[in-house]
Amino acid sequence: MVNNTQKKISVVLMALALGYLLLSFQLPAFPYAIVDSDVLPKGLGFLLLILSILLFIEKKTTNQQDKPALDKKEIKILLITLGLILAYIVLLEPIGFVLDTMVFLIVTTRILGYQNWKITISVSVIFTLVLYISFNYLLNIYLPQGILPF
Repeated sequence: MVNNTQKKISVVLMALALGYLLLSFQLPAFPYAIVDSDVLPKGLGFLLLILSILLFIEKKTTNQQDKPALDKKEIKILLITLGLILAYIVLLEPIGFVLDTMVFLIVTTRILGYQNWKITISVSVIFTLVLYISFNYLLNIYLPQGILPF
């Protein structure tokens, strides 16, 4: 039963990967770019295709359970994380990248079970600022500033 479901999911993923690759090969090429804008989409498409093929040919081992059990707590955490991702996307422009990303990382880390506030806050602040500085000042790709003046 699981093996049959696994094969069906892998076929759907293969179709998605092929469609994604088809669209990524239609991206325009830039003549003077060292790394073109289609490298990442093509790489992700091929990776998805390879992984879906591996999922299709994977044999079921005797140690795997027939039906993985998800309890209500895990489903709740999954739905809350999905809600946080959607809220992050919606609030990115109005609040800005720096504040939105810091709050998202702190709240998501706490929901997923990490309890050390010092490390959570310091990692979210340092990671966000390094990304913001790298994109805005090194790559000249401007991220949404939102309510912050910089």
